Amino acid sequence: MEPLPCGPGRAAWPLTCLVLLSLHGWPGVGAQMGLPFELRQPQNKVVVKVGETLNLTCTMSTDGPPGAVKWLKGWGSGNETVYEQKGSLPRVTRVVPESGTDFSIRIGDVRVEDAGTYYCVKFHRTLSGDVVFRHGKGTEVLVHAKPTAPVVSGPDRRAGPRQSVSFTCTAGGFYPKDIGVKWLKNNEEISALQPQITPGRTNSSYNMSSTVTLLLQEDDIRSQLICEVQHATLPAPMRGKYQLSKALRVSPRVRVDLPSPVEVNKTVNFTCHVEGFYPEDVAVTWLENRREMKVENTSQLVKTPQGLFELRSLVEVKATEEKNGSTFTCQVVHDAQDPVNKTATLWIAAPTREGLSDWSLSDSGNFVIYVVVGVVCTVLVLLVVAILYLIRAKQSKGKSSPSARLHEPEKSSEATTQESDPNNLTYADLNFEKERKTIRRMVEMSQQSEYASIQTSRAPAGNDNLTYADLDMVHLSKAPRRPAPHPEEASSEYASVQIPRK
Repeated sequence: MEPLPCGPGRAAWPLTCLVLLSLHGWPGVGAQMGLPFELRQPQNKVVVKVGETLNLTCTMSTDGPPGAVKWLKGWGSGNETVYEQKGSLPRVTRVVPESGTDFSIRIGDVRVEDAGTYYCVKFHRTLSGDVVFRHGKGTEVLVHAKPTAPVVSGPDRRAGPRQSVSFTCTAGGFYPKDIGVKWLKNNEEISALQPQITPGRTNSSYNMSSTVTLLLQEDDIRSQLICEVQHATLPAPMRGKYQLSKALRVSPRVRVDLPSPVEVNKTVNFTCHVEGFYPEDVAVTWLENRREMKVENTSQLVKTPQGLFELRSLVEVKATEEKNGSTFTCQVVHDAQDPVNKTATLWIAAPTREGLSDWSLSDSGNFVIYVVVGVVCTVLVLLVVAILYLIRAKQSKGKSSPSARLHEPEKSSEATTQESDPNNLTYADLNFEKERKTIRRMVEMSQQSEYASIQTSRAPAGNDNLTYADLDMVHLSKAPRRPAPHPEEASSEYASVQIPRK
């Protein structure tokens, strides 16, 4: 409704015009009437959790001068309008929509970025635009935010057993700043560095990063690494998990069965064993003399109780004479690593006329050689033993008494009769190479004695080196009788030997 006109010819209307002007809120009229304008923003600090509803209070004593009422986040050139009468953000509503004095607002589904300082502002409309008329002292809003779920990341490339590897745990968007981090391996706590805390994107939240270093083991394929985060906004710790198998590589053990020499035109199998590897990404290739072969006989992957893998690859080869000495290589490429090669050589034994292989004949020849060598060695040993025995026997005779008499165990009566006759003795000169001994010979001589000289080696130059033995014999060769020898010198040696008569 427009105000009533106040013309100069109508003096009765001045008071009425003033009242009407004051009722229509002309600028400065309320203040001139002694009614001061008050804007109240009582909240200094408000703490709210993410997802909750934030209530901000602002009241005014009167409508005040013409102009809008707004809620601003921040002050200065970087402020943001949260609410104004023309419209507001989608999550912002007025607590009392139709009130002219209560401009409290409600922000639903609070987010981390809602943290900051909020101001309730009354503007005064002028010809040059709206200017700030009154504003509150500001309300600081703290949004307690839970940290995001911790994420554990490992190395970009796999590592082998007994290698050190670093793992990182990250979480962000939390408030307040204090946060706890714990590392566990298979639910057993392990030591780690202190977490690094950095400001978030809006300076009203924080981010965390924690690092731990582990020495990988072959049995870590089934191990689990855990990053546990504790924060005031969490009813229970949150955990981030990482399977160490994603960072571990166990290289395969490769071996090739070596077949024995085979007959020509027979089929031989070369088997490649690929064992104890992880992960299962593996490729097996056969090469014949460095040329790739087409092989399809490869077994399926088998998982061991330790979580490793193994397989076998088989190649069949016909042992022709042209392939004798050919090399067959099993090439294994595991997890895009450098290939591992194992090589075997094919040896062919060609058949002979008798139906035996050269290899068999060679083996038999070797056996015969071994037998001959063994026999020769045995004979040589026996000869050495015999020679040593003879030498020892000769030495034993040399050490015996210079005079010895040998008797047979049984003698005939005739022999006994002759034995009793001291004149029926036959003597023989034995020429031994023995050292001289000063033993006087006892001579038994009679007219019926016969003498024989037995020379075992070249006779000595003189008679001083003769050794005599008494031979009690029945008959000697019919050699003519010779006179009895002259008594020997004291340096001669004498031996008496009795032999039974025939």
